[in-house]
Amino acid sequence: MLSAEQAADGFAAAGSGARLEVLRVLVRAGPAGLAVGEIQSRLGMPASTLAHHLRSLSDGGLILQEKRGRVVISRADFEHIQALAAFLLEECCADVETGGTGCLT
Repeated sequence: MLSAEQAADGFAAAGSGARLEVLRVLVRAGPAGLAVGEIQSRLGMPASTLAHHLRSLSDGGLILQEKRGRVVISRADFEHIQALAAFLLEECCADVETGGTGCLT
């Protein structure tokens, strides 16, 4: 389970529309990920702006990056993203007295 600080870092990293767009492109790409140039092509984002957003997402633990020769492959860290969702839902409806009616669990 993530600590509150780790969760805050992850949510902060995803805390802009542009970074969410980058992350969603990587989630759609699946475990193989995408080359940085392909992400740039799909989003029409300037290289320096994309580099900034990828660094933030990496620092927040939301993506993994791997250099393959001269190409950098970025991919969503699905395990960490699932851990963030679990952190939010960990105590879902814990205070509901009606036996959890309407809860997600």
